[in-house]
Amino acid sequence: MKIVLIKFIKLYWFLKSKNKSASCIFRKSCSHYVYEKTYNEGFYSGLKALKFRINNCKHGFELFTNPVDKRKYMILPNKDVIDEKEIAERLLK
Repeated sequence: MKIVLIKFIKLYWFLKSKNKSASCIFRKSCSHYVYEKTYNEGFYSGLKALKFRINNCKHGFELFTNPVDKRKYMILPNKDVIDEKEIAERLLK
């Protein structure tokens, strides 16, 4: 099953428009994140990663700057908090 998910992701990369601008809120694209999780940790880990990204990418997030350390953070729809090293660079500008 791991191979099936990896092949599906590669097919997605092949078919997706190269001219479409990135819209992922994470620094590492959702497809690359799921690919790495699947390749390194297996099918079920890949599925969990896919579910996490589907549920938390694109809408319902909030960016804020911590007044103490001046770093930017993002609150995801599931209320997880990620720091700026995981946030898409286009959102940090």
